[in-house]
Amino acid sequence: MRTAFGAEFDVPAGYLNTPSIGIPPAAVADAVAASVEAWRAGAHQPGDFDPLVARARESFARLVGVPADRIAIGAAVSQLLASVAAGLPEGARVLTAEGEFTSATFPFAARGARVTEVPVAELPGAVRGHDLVVVSVAQSRDGAVVDLDALRAESEAAGVPVALDTTQAAGWLPLDLEWADWVVAAGYKWLMSPRGCAWLAVHPRAAERTVPVAANWYAGEDPWQATYGMPLRLAEGPRRFDVSPVWFAHAGAAVALPYLASLDLTAVRAHDVKLADTLLTRLGLPERGSAIVALDADPAALARAGVTASVRAGRARVGFHLYNTEDDVERVVDALR
Repeated sequence: MRTAFGAEFDVPAGYLNTPSIGIPPAAVADAVAASVEAWRAGAHQPGDFDPLVARARESFARLVGVPADRIAIGAAVSQLLASVAAGLPEGARVLTAEGEFTSATFPFAARGARVTEVPVAELPGAVRGHDLVVVSVAQSRDGAVVDLDALRAESEAAGVPVALDTTQAAGWLPLDLEWADWVVAAGYKWLMSPRGCAWLAVHPRAAERTVPVAANWYAGEDPWQATYGMPLRLAEGPRRFDVSPVWFAHAGAAVALPYLASLDLTAVRAHDVKLADTLLTRLGLPERGSAIVALDADPAALARAGVTASVRAGRARVGFHLYNTEDDVERVVDALR
Protein backbone atom coordinates (compact mmCIF):
# COMPACT_ATOMS: atom_id res chain seq x y z
CA MET A 1 0.00 0.00 0.00
CA ARG A 2 1.39 3.40 -1.02
CA THR A 3 0.37 6.73 0.45
CA ALA A 4 0.42 9.71 -1.92
CA PHE A 5 -1.31 13.08 -1.93
CA GLY A 6 -3.28 12.17 1.19
CA ALA A 7 -4.69 8.89 -0.13
CA GLU A 8 -3.77 5.22 0.02
CA PHE A 9 -3.26 3.16 -3.12
CA ASP A 10 -2.96 -0.60 -3.37
CA VAL A 11 -0.72 -0.19 -6.42
CA PRO A 12 2.02 -2.71 -7.24
CA ALA A 13 5.60 -1.62 -7.79
CA GLY A 14 6.29 -0.94 -11.44
CA TYR A 15 2.69 -0.15 -12.36
CA LEU A 16 2.99 2.42 -15.14
CA ASN A 17 -0.18 1.69 -17.07
CA THR A 18 -2.39 4.58 -15.99
CA PRO A 19 -2.88 5.65 -19.65
CA SER A 20 -4.79 2.36 -19.99
CA ILE A 21 -6.30 1.80 -16.52
CA GLY A 22 -5.87 4.08 -13.53
CA ILE A 23 -5.50 2.61 -10.05
CA PRO A 24 -8.15 3.94 -7.64
CA PRO A 25 -7.48 5.27 -4.17
CA ALA A 26 -8.44 2.64 -1.60
CA ALA A 27 -11.45 4.74 -0.61
CA VAL A 28 -12.75 4.61 -4.19
CA ALA A 29 -12.40 0.84 -4.44
CA ASP A 30 -14.06 0.50 -1.03
CA ALA A 31 -17.00 2.64 -2.15
CA VAL A 32 -17.53 0.51 -5.25
CA ALA A 33 -17.25 -2.71 -3.23
CA ALA A 34 -19.76 -1.42 -0.68
CA SER A 35 -22.17 -0.51 -3.46
CA VAL A 36 -21.86 -3.96 -5.00
CA GLU A 37 -22.49 -5.53 -1.60
CA ALA A 38 -25.61 -3.39 -1.16
CA TRP A 39 -26.81 -4.55 -4.58
CA ARG A 40 -26.13 -8.13 -3.57
CA ALA A 41 -28.29 -7.66 -0.48
CA GLY A 42 -31.10 -5.86 -2.28
CA ALA A 43 -30.42 -2.68 -0.33
CA HIS A 44 -30.31 -0.22 -3.25
CA GLN A 45 -33.02 1.94 -4.75
CA PRO A 46 -32.34 3.53 -8.18
CA GLY A 47 -32.61 7.03 -6.77
CA ASP A 48 -29.79 6.31 -4.33
CA PHE A 49 -27.34 6.91 -7.14
CA ASP A 50 -28.58 10.38 -8.12
CA PRO A 51 -26.48 12.20 -5.48
CA LEU A 52 -23.41 10.25 -6.59
CA VAL A 53 -23.95 11.25 -10.22
CA ALA A 54 -24.37 14.88 -9.15
CA ARG A 55 -21.22 14.81 -7.03
CA ALA A 56 -19.09 13.43 -9.85
CA ARG A 57 -20.65 15.82 -12.37
CA GLU A 58 -19.79 18.85 -10.24
CA SER A 59 -16.25 17.64 -9.60
CA PHE A 60 -15.59 16.96 -13.28
CA ALA A 61 -16.59 20.55 -14.00
CA ARG A 62 -14.00 21.76 -11.48
CA LEU A 63 -11.31 19.54 -12.97
CA VAL A 64 -11.72 20.95 -16.47
CA GLY A 65 -12.54 24.52 -15.43
CA VAL A 66 -16.13 24.88 -16.64
CA PRO A 67 -19.43 25.62 -14.85
CA ALA A 68 -21.18 22.54 -13.48
CA ASP A 69 -24.42 23.35 -15.29
CA ARG A 70 -22.72 22.59 -18.61
CA ILE A 71 -22.01 18.92 -17.86
CA ALA A 72 -23.75 15.90 -19.37
CA ILE A 73 -22.97 12.34 -18.35
CA GLY A 74 -22.45 9.19 -20.38
CA ALA A 75 -20.50 5.97 -20.45
CA ALA A 76 -17.87 6.55 -23.16
CA VAL A 77 -16.22 9.35 -25.13
CA SER A 78 -17.45 8.15 -28.53
CA GLN A 79 -21.02 7.94 -27.24
CA LEU A 80 -20.96 11.55 -26.08
CA LEU A 81 -19.16 12.88 -29.15
CA ALA A 82 -21.85 11.28 -31.31
CA SER A 83 -24.12 14.11 -30.16
CA VAL A 84 -21.56 16.61 -31.45
CA ALA A 85 -21.09 14.78 -34.75
CA ALA A 86 -24.84 14.65 -35.35
CA GLY A 87 -25.00 18.44 -35.34
CA LEU A 88 -22.47 18.96 -38.13
CA PRO A 89 -23.58 19.75 -41.68
CA GLU A 90 -23.22 17.12 -44.37
CA GLY A 91 -19.65 16.92 -45.68
CA ALA A 92 -18.25 18.88 -42.74
CA ARG A 93 -14.49 19.38 -42.62
CA VAL A 94 -13.01 18.19 -39.33
CA LEU A 95 -9.41 18.80 -38.26
CA THR A 96 -7.64 16.47 -35.86
CA ALA A 97 -4.17 15.35 -34.80
CA GLU A 98 -2.26 12.75 -36.75
CA GLY A 99 -2.81 9.37 -35.11
CA GLU A 100 -5.62 10.68 -32.89
CA PHE A 101 -7.43 8.12 -30.73
CA THR A 102 -10.32 6.87 -32.82
CA SER A 103 -13.01 7.35 -30.18
CA ALA A 104 -12.52 11.04 -30.87
CA THR A 105 -12.59 10.80 -34.66
CA PHE A 106 -14.74 7.82 -35.67
CA PRO A 107 -18.03 9.44 -34.55
CA PHE A 108 -17.40 12.15 -37.14
CA ALA A 109 -16.06 9.92 -39.92
CA ALA A 110 -19.02 7.57 -39.47
CA ARG A 111 -21.38 10.45 -40.32
CA GLY A 112 -19.50 11.32 -43.49
CA ALA A 113 -17.30 14.15 -42.24
CA ARG A 114 -14.03 14.74 -44.06
CA VAL A 115 -11.44 14.26 -41.33
CA THR A 116 -7.98 15.76 -41.93
CA GLU A 117 -5.01 14.75 -39.78
CA VAL A 118 -1.98 16.96 -39.15
CA PRO A 119 0.90 16.62 -36.65
CA VAL A 120 -0.32 17.80 -33.27
CA ALA A 121 2.33 20.56 -33.14
CA GLU A 122 0.98 21.96 -36.42
CA LEU A 123 -2.70 21.70 -35.52
CA PRO A 124 -3.30 25.28 -34.30
CA GLY A 125 -1.89 26.68 -37.53
CA ALA A 126 -4.17 24.49 -39.65
CA VAL A 127 -7.52 25.51 -38.10
CA ARG A 128 -8.72 27.84 -40.84
CA GLY A 129 -10.90 26.26 -43.50
CA HIS A 130 -12.46 23.67 -41.19
CA ASP A 131 -15.87 23.33 -39.58
CA LEU A 132 -14.60 21.75 -36.37
CA VAL A 133 -11.41 20.86 -34.53
CA VAL A 134 -11.49 17.70 -32.42
CA VAL A 135 -8.32 16.77 -30.57
CA SER A 136 -7.06 15.17 -27.38
CA VAL A 137 -5.38 17.58 -25.00
CA ALA A 138 -2.76 14.87 -24.39
CA GLN A 139 -2.30 12.28 -27.10
CA SER A 140 -3.00 8.69 -26.10
CA ARG A 141 -0.18 7.11 -28.07
CA ASP A 142 2.72 9.25 -26.84
CA GLY A 143 1.49 11.94 -24.43
CA ALA A 144 2.12 14.91 -26.74
CA VAL A 145 0.19 17.91 -25.40
CA VAL A 146 -1.58 20.27 -27.79
CA ASP A 147 -0.77 23.97 -27.47
CA LEU A 148 -4.09 25.04 -25.98
CA ASP A 149 -3.33 28.76 -25.98
CA ALA A 150 -2.43 28.74 -29.66
CA LEU A 151 -5.44 26.57 -30.51
CA ARG A 152 -7.78 28.89 -28.67
CA ALA A 153 -6.37 31.96 -30.39
CA GLU A 154 -6.55 30.44 -33.87
CA SER A 155 -10.00 28.93 -33.42
CA GLU A 156 -11.49 32.13 -32.05
CA ALA A 157 -9.92 34.19 -34.82
CA ALA A 158 -11.29 31.83 -37.48
CA GLY A 159 -14.65 31.18 -35.80
CA VAL A 160 -14.07 27.42 -35.78
CA PRO A 161 -15.56 25.43 -32.87
CA VAL A 162 -13.35 23.11 -30.81
CA ALA A 163 -14.05 19.77 -29.12
CA LEU A 164 -11.38 18.68 -26.64
CA ASP A 165 -10.91 15.13 -25.35
CA THR A 166 -9.29 15.36 -21.91
CA THR A 167 -9.25 11.63 -21.17
CA GLN A 168 -5.44 11.51 -21.06
CA ALA A 169 -5.08 14.90 -19.35
CA ALA A 170 -7.80 15.50 -16.74
CA GLY A 171 -6.52 14.38 -13.36
CA TRP A 172 -2.85 15.30 -13.85
CA LEU A 173 -2.93 18.47 -15.95
CA PRO A 174 -4.51 21.68 -14.59
CA LEU A 175 -7.20 22.68 -17.07
CA ASP A 176 -9.19 25.87 -17.66
CA LEU A 177 -11.34 25.03 -20.67
CA GLU A 178 -14.36 27.31 -20.26
CA TRP A 179 -13.60 28.65 -23.72
CA ALA A 180 -13.96 25.33 -25.59
CA ASP A 181 -17.22 24.42 -27.28
CA TRP A 182 -17.16 20.84 -26.02
CA VAL A 183 -14.96 19.08 -23.46
CA VAL A 184 -15.18 15.32 -22.99
CA ALA A 185 -13.42 12.68 -20.90
CA ALA A 186 -13.69 9.08 -19.80
CA GLY A 187 -13.12 8.36 -16.12
CA TYR A 188 -11.17 5.12 -16.00
CA LYS A 189 -7.66 6.41 -16.62
CA TRP A 190 -6.20 9.49 -14.87
CA LEU A 191 -9.52 10.12 -13.08
CA MET A 192 -9.10 6.72 -11.36
CA SER A 193 -12.75 5.71 -11.63
CA PRO A 194 -14.39 2.51 -12.88
CA ARG A 195 -14.96 2.15 -16.60
CA GLY A 196 -18.45 3.21 -17.56
CA CYS A 197 -18.49 6.89 -16.60
CA ALA A 198 -17.76 9.80 -18.93
CA TRP A 199 -18.68 13.48 -19.09
CA LEU A 200 -19.30 16.10 -21.77
CA ALA A 201 -19.20 19.84 -21.17
CA VAL A 202 -21.31 21.80 -23.64
CA HIS A 203 -20.74 25.55 -24.02
CA PRO A 204 -24.02 27.53 -24.29
CA ARG A 205 -23.09 28.72 -27.78
CA ALA A 206 -22.74 25.07 -28.88
CA ALA A 207 -25.93 23.71 -27.33
CA GLU A 208 -28.10 24.19 -30.41
CA ARG A 209 -25.49 22.39 -32.53
CA THR A 210 -25.52 19.37 -30.22
CA VAL A 211 -28.10 16.65 -30.85
CA PRO A 212 -29.50 14.35 -28.12
CA VAL A 213 -29.03 11.22 -30.23
CA ALA A 214 -29.45 8.97 -27.18
CA ALA A 215 -32.43 10.78 -25.65
CA ASN A 216 -33.76 8.79 -22.72
CA TRP A 217 -35.61 9.14 -19.42
CA TYR A 218 -32.50 10.27 -17.53
CA ALA A 219 -32.19 13.27 -19.87
CA GLY A 220 -35.58 14.56 -18.72
CA GLU A 221 -35.93 17.78 -16.74
CA ASP A 222 -37.11 15.55 -13.89
CA PRO A 223 -35.90 12.05 -14.79
CA TRP A 224 -38.35 10.36 -12.45
CA GLN A 225 -41.24 12.13 -14.18
CA ALA A 226 -39.95 11.29 -17.65
CA THR A 227 -40.02 7.51 -17.47
CA TYR A 228 -43.28 6.79 -19.34
CA GLY A 229 -45.25 8.12 -22.23
CA MET A 230 -45.08 11.07 -24.57
CA PRO A 231 -44.50 13.93 -25.20
CA LEU A 232 -40.75 14.33 -25.42
CA ARG A 233 -39.65 16.31 -22.36
CA LEU A 234 -35.90 16.77 -22.13
CA ALA A 235 -34.00 19.03 -19.76
CA GLU A 236 -33.43 22.58 -20.94
CA GLY A 237 -29.66 22.60 -20.44
CA PRO A 238 -26.85 20.14 -21.25
CA ARG A 239 -28.48 17.50 -19.06
CA ARG A 240 -30.64 16.85 -22.13
CA PHE A 241 -27.61 14.95 -23.46
CA ASP A 242 -27.36 12.70 -20.38
CA VAL A 243 -27.32 8.94 -20.80
CA SER A 244 -28.64 6.94 -17.86
CA PRO A 245 -25.70 6.26 -15.54
CA VAL A 246 -23.72 3.08 -15.04
CA TRP A 247 -24.43 2.99 -11.33
CA PHE A 248 -21.34 1.32 -9.94
CA ALA A 249 -19.04 3.44 -12.09
CA HIS A 250 -20.53 6.55 -10.50
CA ALA A 251 -20.24 5.03 -7.04
CA GLY A 252 -16.49 5.18 -7.62
CA ALA A 253 -16.40 8.46 -9.52
CA ALA A 254 -18.33 10.19 -6.72
CA VAL A 255 -15.31 9.55 -4.48
CA ALA A 256 -12.45 9.75 -6.99
CA LEU A 257 -13.33 13.02 -8.72
CA PRO A 258 -13.97 15.09 -5.57
CA TYR A 259 -10.65 13.81 -4.22
CA LEU A 260 -8.80 14.88 -7.36
CA ALA A 261 -10.63 18.21 -7.50
CA SER A 262 -9.51 18.93 -3.93
CA LEU A 263 -5.82 18.60 -4.84
CA ASP A 264 -3.39 21.21 -6.10
CA LEU A 265 -3.20 19.93 -9.67
CA THR A 266 -0.15 22.08 -10.29
CA ALA A 267 1.62 19.92 -7.69
CA VAL A 268 0.21 16.75 -9.25
CA ARG A 269 1.48 17.81 -12.67
CA ALA A 270 4.90 18.65 -11.22
CA HIS A 271 5.11 15.24 -9.56
CA ASP A 272 3.96 13.26 -12.60
CA VAL A 273 5.99 15.18 -15.17
CA LYS A 274 9.13 15.14 -13.02
CA LEU A 275 9.06 11.36 -12.96
CA ALA A 276 8.39 11.10 -16.69
CA ASP A 277 11.08 13.60 -17.62
CA THR A 278 13.55 11.99 -15.22
CA LEU A 279 13.04 8.71 -17.07
CA LEU A 280 13.67 10.40 -20.40
CA THR A 281 16.80 12.12 -19.11
CA ARG A 282 18.15 8.86 -17.66
CA LEU A 283 17.66 7.25 -21.07
CA GLY A 284 19.43 10.10 -22.86
CA LEU A 285 16.23 11.49 -24.38
CA PRO A 286 14.85 15.05 -24.32
CA GLU A 287 12.25 16.01 -21.73
CA ARG A 288 8.70 16.37 -23.04
CA GLY A 289 6.73 17.87 -20.17
CA SER A 290 4.05 15.17 -20.20
CA ALA A 291 3.07 12.43 -17.75
CA ILE A 292 3.00 9.93 -20.64
CA VAL A 293 6.14 8.58 -22.29
CA ALA A 294 6.43 6.44 -25.43
CA LEU A 295 9.67 4.48 -25.83
CA ASP A 296 11.30 2.49 -28.60
CA ALA A 297 11.83 -0.36 -26.18
CA ASP A 298 11.17 -4.07 -25.92
CA PRO A 299 7.90 -4.52 -24.03
CA ALA A 300 8.99 -8.01 -23.01
CA ALA A 301 12.06 -6.60 -21.28
CA LEU A 302 9.84 -4.25 -19.29
CA ALA A 303 7.51 -7.08 -18.35
CA ARG A 304 10.42 -9.25 -17.17
CA ALA A 305 11.50 -6.41 -14.90
CA GLY A 306 8.04 -6.20 -13.35
CA VAL A 307 6.94 -3.09 -15.22
CA THR A 308 3.28 -2.95 -16.18
CA ALA A 309 3.05 -0.92 -19.38
CA SER A 310 1.23 -1.06 -22.70
CA VAL A 311 2.10 -1.05 -26.38
CA ARG A 312 0.61 1.67 -28.55
CA ALA A 313 1.47 2.51 -32.16
CA GLY A 314 4.39 0.08 -32.00
CA ARG A 315 6.03 1.67 -28.95
CA ALA A 316 6.10 0.88 -25.25
CA ARG A 317 3.96 3.40 -23.39
CA VAL A 318 4.30 4.25 -19.71
CA GLY A 319 2.54 6.85 -17.60
CA PHE A 320 3.35 8.36 -14.21
CA HIS A 321 0.57 9.39 -11.87
CA LEU A 322 0.41 10.62 -8.30
CA TYR A 323 0.96 7.13 -6.84
CA ASN A 324 4.19 6.51 -8.75
CA THR A 325 7.68 7.07 -7.32
CA GLU A 326 11.30 7.27 -8.40
CA ASP A 327 11.56 3.53 -7.75
CA ASP A 328 9.27 3.02 -10.75
CA VAL A 329 11.62 5.12 -12.86
CA GLU A 330 14.59 3.03 -11.75
CA ARG A 331 12.76 -0.18 -12.59
CA VAL A 332 12.31 0.97 -16.20
CA VAL A 333 15.91 2.19 -16.47
CA ASP A 334 17.25 -1.11 -15.14
CA ALA A 335 15.08 -3.05 -17.56
CA LEU A 336 16.41 -1.16 -20.58
CA ARG A 337 20.10 -1.14 -19.73
